[in-house]
Amino acid sequence: MKFLCADHHLAIEQGQAKAGRDPQEVVAAHVRRLEALRRAGIVQRVAEGLWKVPDDLAERGRQYDAHRLGGVAVELKSHLPIERQTRVIGATWLDQQLIGGGEGLRDLGFGSDAKQALQQRADFLEELGLAQRRGQRVILARNLQRTLRNQELARTAKDIAAETGLEHRAPADGQRVAGIYRRSVMLASGRYAMLVDGLGFSLVPWRPVIEKLLGQQLAATVNSGGVSWEVGRARGPSVG
Repeated sequence: MKFLCADHHLAIEQGQAKAGRDPQEVVAAHVRRLEALRRAGIVQRVAEGLWKVPDDLAERGRQYDAHRLGGVAVELKSHLPIERQTRVIGATWLDQQLIGGGEGLRDLGFGSDAKQALQQRADFLEELGLAQRRGQRVILARNLQRTLRNQELARTAKDIAAETGLEHRAPADGQRVAGIYRRSVMLASGRYAMLVDGLGFSLVPWRPVIEKLLGQQLAATVNSGGVSWEVGRARGPSVG
């Protein structure tokens, strides 16, 4: 058994604050998860903000999710609540719904909330000059998601450059970039890995295959269809 302390976790998050990542929100999400596991009898709250957890917490958490969902697979579409997606610069789930016309959203419960959020998102995109209203129709700018993603990446890269003194090197389509995987950055547009080559850095779409490769030399080739990863300095088999 071991112990987890919310205040200690928050101090660590604040000391390692990353662009696009709110330490308070990260810790709050973890506390909600621990409370759910406490109700399931997996962890024990010994004091306010302090939990006693088993050594195999991750595995027992996966078993709990599988049992609770009855074997149904759940895919996370966005780490941002829809109310925060309405006015964020980045390619969001709401933008995907706008492009698809909101098909599949019902008028009750979450569907109703999502439809209201879509209207707010359309208003914000209109403010940015990326949408126009024509009666009940919303005309979206061409390549909307790419534009929003590029704007968010440019802003995040500027913040990281100011923080680290490194030059940002945005990878062109089809370009291979390499460097040490220093950290990941969670954005509205998704999660990105920061590769540092000594003088500069690149932000590359993150994939689960590199989760345990922090601090290692990686290479990635980015294209319009996604990204492929290589481990080590030499060209080798793709890992994602």
